[in-house]
Amino acid sequence: MESKKKLDLLALSSIPFVMTLGNSMLIPVLPQLEKELNITGFQSSLIITVYSIIAILCIPIAGYLSDRFGRKNILIPSLVIAGIGGLICGFASIYGSNAYIFVIIGRVVQGIGAAGAFPVVIPTVGDLYEDDDQITKGLGIIETSNTFGKVLSPILGALFAAWIWFIPFFSIPVFSLLSILLIVVFVKVPAKKGEGAKQTIKEFVHEVGIVLMKEKKWIFGIFIIGIISMFTLFGFLYYLSTRLEQTYGINGVMKGLYLAVPLLFLCLTSYITGKLIGKSKDKMKWVIVFGSIMSSVSFIPLIFTEGKWIILIIFSIAGIGMGAALPCLDALITEGIEKEHRGTITSIYSSMRFTGVALGPPIVALIEPLNTFIIFIVLSLLSSQVGILFIKVPETPPQAFSTKKA
Repeated sequence: MESKKKLDLLALSSIPFVMTLGNSMLIPVLPQLEKELNITGFQSSLIITVYSIIAILCIPIAGYLSDRFGRKNILIPSLVIAGIGGLICGFASIYGSNAYIFVIIGRVVQGIGAAGAFPVVIPTVGDLYEDDDQITKGLGIIETSNTFGKVLSPILGALFAAWIWFIPFFSIPVFSLLSILLIVVFVKVPAKKGEGAKQTIKEFVHEVGIVLMKEKKWIFGIFIIGIISMFTLFGFLYYLSTRLEQTYGINGVMKGLYLAVPLLFLCLTSYITGKLIGKSKDKMKWVIVFGSIMSSVSFIPLIFTEGKWIILIIFSIAGIGMGAALPCLDALITEGIEKEHRGTITSIYSSMRFTGVALGPPIVALIEPLNTFIIFIVLSLLSSQVGILFIKVPETPPQAFSTKKA
């Protein structure tokens, strides 16, 4: 990887890390928030869900704006907005039981900021490098940073809340500010070429529609696998968190450490896959397929037996499968789209992932444990079948996806 761009990549990797902390860090402290804010369990779940729903709605807009006005011009204001959202939540919390509505407002603001931050990182990495192999390695690091944020989130959330219960909210603007400084100092995105930035919204939407319809099989295949992957990941994290506390009496920082185990395997696998997979689209496809199969098969024993360590081992194996697939999905959707549309298409993909994040915990909460595992098995198998049948990306897709007139 080009040495001059390692600092760019380091700075960009701070964004998914910060955005993941800003959401996942609150999961282990929701019971404490219920007590301090005098709210129900359903109301506390909205603190997580609202963030994801707002991000889903705003992500495609942020992608379009990043294509039109430049990546950094969207990244930095988005991080500022996310920080402001954290401040609103933090100051609202100080006022006690009447603060819930302002906490929700703060999370809405934070979700708007998140929509313009992490999803724009993926196309920015694609803009930094010309070589597909370098893009794949860079996206592997970005996905690793995202997952590493999930590894640390439950631990940091529990530690901060043990100090003062509303500190997790105030940590968000601090982390956002650090990320802004890194972006300002180190990230130098190449200048855009051509007339793409001068298009009207109508013309731009028309061209994006052409791309989606022309290559709909493989693009929508990746969208489907992205939704399933995040649904399964956040669904089993919710299940594991609930099971550890209700069945085994494990909570606080110790619960955070248990939750971090399968995420650590996912994180390491994402990093290794990004390093080793290279530029072969065919290899990426089959890594996605076999990673999905591994996740599916790993859940089968839980239909017949269950125990604290069995759950951790099985979820860690499933994490390896997902960790292998995620950077390949990122690379395929990024390398297969021209730069002038890359921000919009990859942002739609990110929106699909956020849909899985939003749906996973509430659906798992409504069904029985046995049904949960069967759903995970079926959905992971579905991911592998979608990969086999629909992901057929040519080795040099940018020329095929061009919508420019000769």
